[in-house]
Order: sequence, then C-alpha cells, then structure tokens
Amino acid sequence: MAPISSSYTPLTNNWTFKQGSLSSNNSYLPANPAPTEIYLDLLKNGIIADPFKDMNELSVRWIADETWTYRTTFPTPPNHGKPSVITEVRFEGLDTFASVYLNGKLILESENMFVTHRINVTSALKTNAEEENVLEIVFESARKKGLELIDQHPEHRFIVHQTEISRGPVRKAQYHWGWDWGPILLTCGPWKPVLLETYTARIEDVWVAYELSGGLKKVQGKIYARVEGAKGHVDFEIKKPNDILSKLEGKGVDGVYSADFDLDVDLWWPRGYGSQTLYTVSAMLTSEDKTILDQSSKMIGFRKVELIQEKDSVGQSFYFRINNTDIFAGGSCWIPTDSFLTRVDPEIYRNWIKLAVEGNQIMIRIWGGGIYEAGAFYESCDEFGLLVWQDFMFACANYPAYPEYVKSVEEEARQNVRRLRNHPSIVIWAGNNEDYQIVERYGLEYRYKEDKDPQSWLKTDFPARYLYEYLLPKVVDDEAKGVPYHPSSPFGNGVSTVLKVDPTVGDVHQWNVWHGDMKPYQVLPHMGGRFVSEFGMEAYPHLETTEKSITREADRYPGSMAMDFRNKAICHERRLVSYVTENFQIKYDLPGFTYLTQVMQADAIAWAYKSWRRQWGTPGKRQCGGVLVWQLNDCWPTMSWAVVDYYLVPKPAYYAIKRAMAPVTIGVSRKFHNWTMRPADDLWKRDTSHIDMRQIWEDIQFDVWVASSLVENLKGKIVVKFVSVLTGREVHERLAENVSIDTNGTTEVFRNKKVDTVKLQDPNCPFDTYKADPFVIHVSLLVDGQEVATDTSWPDPIKYLTFPDRGIDFHYSSDRSIITVSASKPVKGFVLTEKQGVRLSDNGIDIMPGESKTVVVEDGDIGALEWRHVGM
Repeated sequence: MAPISSSYTPLTNNWTFKQGSLSSNNSYLPANPAPTEIYLDLLKNGIIADPFKDMNELSVRWIADETWTYRTTFPTPPNHGKPSVITEVRFEGLDTFASVYLNGKLILESENMFVTHRINVTSALKTNAEEENVLEIVFESARKKGLELIDQHPEHRFIVHQTEISRGPVRKAQYHWGWDWGPILLTCGPWKPVLLETYTARIEDVWVAYELSGGLKKVQGKIYARVEGAKGHVDFEIKKPNDILSKLEGKGVDGVYSADFDLDVDLWWPRGYGSQTLYTVSAMLTSEDKTILDQSSKMIGFRKVELIQEKDSVGQSFYFRINNTDIFAGGSCWIPTDSFLTRVDPEIYRNWIKLAVEGNQIMIRIWGGGIYEAGAFYESCDEFGLLVWQDFMFACANYPAYPEYVKSVEEEARQNVRRLRNHPSIVIWAGNNEDYQIVERYGLEYRYKEDKDPQSWLKTDFPARYLYEYLLPKVVDDEAKGVPYHPSSPFGNGVSTVLKVDPTVGDVHQWNVWHGDMKPYQVLPHMGGRFVSEFGMEAYPHLETTEKSITREADRYPGSMAMDFRNKAICHERRLVSYVTENFQIKYDLPGFTYLTQVMQADAIAWAYKSWRRQWGTPGKRQCGGVLVWQLNDCWPTMSWAVVDYYLVPKPAYYAIKRAMAPVTIGVSRKFHNWTMRPADDLWKRDTSHIDMRQIWEDIQFDVWVASSLVENLKGKIVVKFVSVLTGREVHERLAENVSIDTNGTTEVFRNKKVDTVKLQDPNCPFDTYKADPFVIHVSLLVDGQEVATDTSWPDPIKYLTFPDRGIDFHYSSDRSIITVSASKPVKGFVLTEKQGVRLSDNGIDIMPGESKTVVVEDGDIGALEWRHVGM
C-alpha cells in the first residue's frame, strides 16, 4: 500500500464539562470550543458572575478547590488501521493536573501546564467507524495538589512571596495564584489546542543553526528536521517572499535530517536600526514514490547577538550588541495579557506589540511568573523588530529540585527553547524573576564563589540553584547556541538584590521608589544600574476603563471598598496618595485623582528614562545599557504600574517613554532639592523639616544633553528658554548652542549651569519666600532649522505653583484627525482623556507660550474628548 500524507484534525468542537470527577453524578454542560478554561465555561452557562467586575473575584474563589471534567467525542479518522499508520492525540497544553481517558482507558497523566504531550492511540480508538470515540480529561485542583506536594517533600524549604505557598511545587502559570497587580483566578482546562494526527511519517521540528561572517553579509550553517515514523527523503528550501535562495537535500542520521547552506543574506535588525528581514525555511518529507508525507516551515531572521559584560571604570557593563551595533534597550516588562489566556488571539498580540514599538520601545521582557507566550507574540516581535528578554517560568519563590520536578522542568525547558529558538527577536534567556532575593532575605545557603559543584547544590536549602546555574544554561546552550543566558533577573556575579541594588554589575530591579524606602522619584537618575530591568510607579487607568469594572456609581470614588479591592498592591493607597500629595495639589474625586496619578506616574517614568538613557554614554563608557519599566500591560482592568491598561488604552506614561526613547531626543534636568526629607544642617543629624524651602526656587543649576540612537552624525542647535510659570514671559535671555551630536550615544551640552532666581516686582507680596518668580526651563533641539525634540524642567514640587488662566486654544482640523493646542502661559500635563478604540500620537504633554502642539488621531472616532491640565 502507498504511504499516506499526515493529517491533522483539531478537536475543537463538541466539548462539555461538569463539576467533579468521572464518577460524579453532575450533568455535563456545554463548553466553549477548545482551547478553553473553566471560568469562561462557567460564565458561558451563567453559573458565575464576571470575575473582572466589582468584587466578583471573591465569589468565584471556590472554583479553584474543585475537580472539573471535560469531555468530547470524535470519529475515528479514515486512515486509522491501515498498514504502518500511526494515530496520535497531541495535547499542546493541559492546565495543569490532568488525567486523560480515551474510551475509558487512562492514556496520560500530566502535571505541567507548559509541556506538550503526544500520545499514540492507535490501539485505543474504535474500529467501528459508526462509533464515536470519547475523550475525557479530569482536572484536579492545582491549589490542593500543591499543598499535597509540599507535605510529600518535607526535605524542601518552601518559601513563596506574593501568593499562598501552594504554587511553589506546581508547574503552572504562577500569576494564577494572584499577584500585586492581578486577581486570584486558578484556572484549569485544555488551554491549548488538542489535535488528532494520523501519519506514516511526520516532521516533528525544523530549525537552523548558523553563524554570520564576511562583515555579517554571509551566513553559513545547517538546517535540520527531526522526523518520526517511516523513513523517507527530506528536501529543504530557504527563501525570501517570492525568491527561492536555496534548495537542499537532507541527509538523515537517527531520524534527524540536515543540510549545509552558505548564503548572502540581509540581516534582521531591531526597529529603528535596519529592516526586519525574515526568511522562510521549509522541509518536505517524501516517500520512495515521491508521495508528500509531511511539510513544515518556519520564519527566521539572521542576526548576531552579544551580551557585553566587560570590566570598566564603573564595574562591569551589561548591554546588548546586535549585529555589531550597541543597542540601548529601552522598553518594558510583559505579564500575561489576560487572566483567561484562551481568549487572547493573534490579533490581540499583534496590537500589543505594534503599540509597544510605536512607543519607540526596543525591548520587552517576558516575566517569569506568566507563560512562555504563544507563537503569535514572538512572530509579532520578529515582524516589528522588538527585542525579547525571555525569563524561564519561575518567580519570587524558593523552588524545589527533587528528581521528578527536575525532570519535568527539563522537559518544559527543552520543549519551549526548541519551539522558540529561531525567533530572531529573542536575545536572552534568564533563569527566573527575583528568586535570588529569597536566598538573600532568608539566608539560604549560597556559596557562589566557593562551591561550583552542581550536585552539591541539590543538598542545600537552595536546590533551585541547580536549575538556574546548571540545567537551564545547559538547555539553552544545547538548543539555542549563540543566545546569551543570565541566571536571574536581577543578578550580578552571584549578587542579586531587589531592595538593595548593586549599580556596578548585572541588572537591577529598582524598587526603592514605590516600595522599599519610598524615595522621591526625582532621585531615580541616581538610583540606576548597568541595566534596570524593573522599576515603576502606579497610576489609575482612564475613567472609561475604571467605570467598566466598577459598575455601581456609589463605588466610583478613590478609597471605596470596590476600588481598594481591585488594586492588589500592598499599601497602595498610602503609597499612591503620598506620591501625589508630595508633588501635586490633591484632588480626591475620581476624575481628579485619576488625572493626578497619571501625571505623577508620567513624571516619574520620564525622570527615569531620560536620565538613564543619558547614562548610555559613548562606546566604552556604557554606564546604563537599558531600562524596562514595570510594566507594559495588565491582565485585567485595574489600577497598577502598567503604562497601558487592559483595553490597550495608553496612560500618559506610555507617551513619556515614547518621547524619551525617540531616535533623537533632548533632555533637561535641574538640581533637585528634596523639600521634605533633608536634615536642616550638620548639627541636626535627624531628618527634619526645618528647611529653608526657598532653595528649591533660588538655587538653580541645570543640565542639558542630547541622546541619539542614530548611526550617523547630526549637527544641531540647542535653544534654552526660561519661562515664568505665572506670567508666561521669558525671564532670562535665551541660550543657544550649536552641537555636533554623537552617534549612538549621549552628547553633553550643559553641566551644572547656574541661573539666577527672578523676583516678582509685587509690593503687595509681604513675604520674601513668595517673591520668587518660578520658571520653566524649556529646551529645543533644531536640526536643519526644524525642531525635532523638546523637553521641560519644572520647579519641583508642582504643588507650590499656581496656574491662573493658561490661555489655552484647542481646536480640531476639519476632518477631526488632528488636534492643535497652544497656550499663552506654561501648561503642565495636558492630558486628553483617551478612550478605547482611539489612538493618539501623543498625550500628557507640556505646552509653552509661542508653540503649538499637534496630536494626530490615528484610529477611531474621537467624539468629544475631554482634557485637563495641572491647576484646573
């Protein structure tokens, strides 16, 4: 008989579910098409209220402690039973403790959400084509199973932060247990596709290993295909769209076929540095009689990636070099974009990545408490040129390393590294998120320099060191050669702290703003490191998002029970109010407080990004290699550190990053006087408030610099203006400076430039303190006579300023696609209240007299947008 071609049938329909195990008497109810999960199926049947609204999360906690059974039926495939034909069921992901039965026979027990299983069911299917096969999956409570595993392993010291301890030994998305930005929604179900496959031979995987040479214009390497089943022939093809570059015949050894290639290629670059050239790599498996048995293809890009860690005058560098070009990796951290992952489709992923790169972001970090993301996520990053920092899925815990656990982790790691290895966007794998913080905080045994024996690590109370410093780097080296590995985020030479950072080596998580010491965000420029992979500031989302999730008008005020319940950050109200009231005149109605949190967040983010990008410096003097804000997104509608809310509506902080990360930008900062946390003099060693607060307006020094990511030289002109907040008049003569802008680095223009205080000529002002005329320092960068960037430095704190009528002129273009705003006096924090489905080119802007700001409406019907500014 002639061989048959592989056949793939998704088992999408006919799913039902019930509460309890197979033996329970509960009735089956209709489920959503697979992939699906229990909360969405209960919602479909009207059994629970939407957990995303009000305090409904509390009413669905019981679901996590129950057993749930899913069931579907399907016919036996036509080719089943024919000679040499193999039939398999492929489970791409089962969440999490799953027992699978086919026609009453147990065929699989799974305990890892991140692992794909292939089960040969050739002998288990019905032979009568008239009979339906019955597939049943029993999901046990992950929370209860986790507690059982803890009891079964008393030799391990389980320590878990952020959530209850049961998540420690469970290979499941850790954020399902809740986090300080997300709800407790412990889902279960067939969360990835279930497929029925028949074949005589099939291609399991296709991948490429390569090196670039010849000035990065030539690539030499091997293309591989792993084949299962009967022997055959494998032919390979490498092509651009409509342009076949190479056809190759594979040679097989032990089921792995390969062929050498040597090509002239165009490189894949991060966005802004070159094109995102992608190639299609294909494998075709044929039989002796030329029957096509299977085909598989992948999109890849060719690029060279290096993590530069060299000794220098500061300590040891930490930055990325792509295709021999140093890259300042400014961007954000990514959490799963929904608590219910099965409703996140490829378009949603693409919209998120497109939004990030339109905000001039270069890198996104996939945080270790979520998931190895869907292929559509990485495909979008490849398409748009967004670099990916990929954590392995461990976060904020002391994980075990007993043999069964290590075996499961290795299978998880190999499968996912293999799946993702040829995405050019992935430029680093990191072992975990903040797990070494647990080591330091609890004094676990960790002799980084003295003990280099991996087997001995398993005998300590920190056995996960075996995972992070032996197993996972080995997997990355075996499966994805050329991609750097980093033991943890943060980590530096055996030192990893979160609240006490080492700014000289490795990456840091800077949480002494918001958490820790709760320092003023104005000191963030002095709180960086070689690479800042986490920092952040909370803010409310726009009102429309809040009102969707808080349905009762009576609950729509800051500090209501429903509002406080939704914000999961510990002491959030105390911290958020403190930062707002330290800097702004407080407004505590919902619209006013929402606005102030957003402007405050944008201010904090701007201080950090522009100052740490300034520290990018010049070649050989890369003090800071990148900054990733915590966080880009939310997994549900809430108040959090996200700079874009659950519905993809940006907060003003998103635009602050966009401006700070523009290819060429200008920065200005003035000497910061801490008006609330300084000792009065050398005699008073305690912190007091006996301070001459006039210093904040009278002792003025400022810096101006230009940052460029361009690889060509620019000539420009810097103009500095000093504009009275009160009157809008310029109070000092302008400064102008011609500059030659360094390529891919920072150009310092002014350092510690002093400027005199201006006094108001007001005989009715009785106190010297109030005679100062505070002014904004406004800087412009002009190239070829055109203004390409601006920045402002306001006299802090903003709350000490008054903002009488600003003389704002606001109007739309005739087609309502452009908004133009001008003012006769300086305006701080002009924010348009954004809505879902509308895209703006800019928001949260400062406006100076004599200039007009334009905002392009890129998508949607803007309707009648409302706006606010500081002082309204």
